[in-house]
Amino acid sequence: MQAVNRLYRWLPVSTADRRVRVLAWASLVSQTLIVGTGGAVRLTGSGLGCPTWPRCTEDSFVATPEMGIHGIVEFGNRLLTFVLVIIAILAFLSILRLRRERPELLRLTVALGLGIPAQAVIGGITVLTELNPWIVGLHFVVSAVLVALATVYVHRVYRGRTSGRLAVPVPLRRLALATAVGAWVTVLIGIVVTGSGPHAGDGGAARNGLDSELLQHWHSWPAYATFGLTLLLVALAFRSGRAPMVRASVALLAVEGVQIAVGIAQARLGLPVILVGVHMVLACVLVAVVTLVMLTTRLTAAEAAESDAASEREAVSA
Repeated sequence: MQAVNRLYRWLPVSTADRRVRVLAWASLVSQTLIVGTGGAVRLTGSGLGCPTWPRCTEDSFVATPEMGIHGIVEFGNRLLTFVLVIIAILAFLSILRLRRERPELLRLTVALGLGIPAQAVIGGITVLTELNPWIVGLHFVVSAVLVALATVYVHRVYRGRTSGRLAVPVPLRRLALATAVGAWVTVLIGIVVTGSGPHAGDGGAARNGLDSELLQHWHSWPAYATFGLTLLLVALAFRSGRAPMVRASVALLAVEGVQIAVGIAQARLGLPVILVGVHMVLACVLVAVVTLVMLTTRLTAAEAAESDAASEREAVSA
């Protein structure tokens, strides 16, 4: 009991210090990494390397030597889930004593923590349905949502609460929202494209039966539209003079440029597994950065308070 009390007293009390920041970044990085390892499972044909769930075989929770490399790859991806659980628990504990001052951080850690078992269950359903492409796609969608939540968490750890007041003109906010919608539409169509393509995760796994070549064009149209919107966003962000939004929008443009280049290359080279895997991870990076763009369109609580104080000083001096 004394050890528990000492641990509790050791936790941050008044500010989100370095411990909180490190765990916030660990949450974001791990949520992105598990997409990479999940992609490796699919791209190496290891989706049924552990043919059942929650056990790896009917008699073992771990991969056995007889299962070969596919069992190792699939079981390794399952193990990473426990790493995410540990990070989520530590992140929750790190802000436990801050819960009254920073309740939004507590809510975000709880949401991220609950997302992990939800993903584990969806992953289990994926195995039990023998890699149904729509369930696999849902698995990716939830990962993207968790990446977005982790991005919000990192931002609020560093910048504090976000106020309801805009930091940019309304047209710029609407443009940022349109860009975010375009990014999400691109990602969602990309998931459907993947479900129609050759990388099923197992030689016997079903595909969604849609025209992969046609879907590739449907996927590219919102991607190019989003890129065009982002170019305009960068120009207007510079004009607004809001430094956080300038940095975020430039980062978004860079990620989109790389993602488009990788997408074109993989399509022309016959979908090599390395490029497909990079494309999947970059999709999560895209979600993270476009979430950051939206966050920068509003003033933080500290910025709003400073603005109010400045207005009061001006009123008094007048």
